Amino acid sequence: MPEPTADLWLVLPTYNEASNIEAFVASVRKVLPERGRILIVDDSSPDGTGQIADGIASRDGDVEVMHRPEKQGLGPAYIAGFRRALAGGAELLVQMDSDFSHEPAYLPRVLDTARRADVVIGSRYVPGGGITEWGRGRRAISRAGSAYARLLLGVPVSDLTGGFKCFHREVLEAIDLSSVRSRGYAFQVEMTYRAIRAGFHVVEVPITFRERRVGASKMSRAIVAEAVWRVPWLRISAARVRRGVS
Repeated sequence: MPEPTADLWLVLPTYNEASNIEAFVASVRKVLPERGRILIVDDSSPDGTGQIADGIASRDGDVEVMHRPEKQGLGPAYIAGFRRALAGGAELLVQMDSDFSHEPAYLPRVLDTARRADVVIGSRYVPGGGITEWGRGRRAISRAGSAYARLLLGVPVSDLTGGFKCFHREVLEAIDLSSVRSRGYAFQVEMTYRAIRAGFHVVEVPITFRERRVGASKMSRAIVAEAVWRVPWLRISAARVRRGVS
């Protein structure tokens, strides 16, 4: 049987999303163009997410499941998914959370903007964007995280930590996925920063970010700690590259 190919791939990393994945895939398929393909990357979720995903794929030939042997972090899951999508002929690659914090209804807007941008970010922090169901403290922490990364890296992106993105194939090929080191949410910052440094055009479109429908957040102290030190590491690494230091 020939390998399935498509020019638009939606990559969905999952870990313990049994309560969300089936409904999310059904919702996103309503707005995903016919040329689109969905890749679910599951890190051996103990709640049976992978098995549910297999059931979806058995009913829908445009859905594929990648099973990974253990939980290794958001970054490695996306990298594995991107590699598979690129091998499958992807020209546009979209990443989203599969817990409905990123509403599928915004997908057409993101794809339309990709006609004039190399990278599109569904942004909470541009005019028209926002966050619902979060308290003031959590909102402040989120904004501070993006501001911290923006200040240290010197890039004009309002939502550097946003996870709803669309990349053109050329961007991921230029970034060198094997060199991406971030494992947690710092991955979002690293990918956007590397794209900008490579000379690609990044555009933010407003979205409203919502709290997940069901299930527990994956945020942890370790993930926050990685983001805190990884951002200055990115700047130091970029400076070393400019000076020609390995």
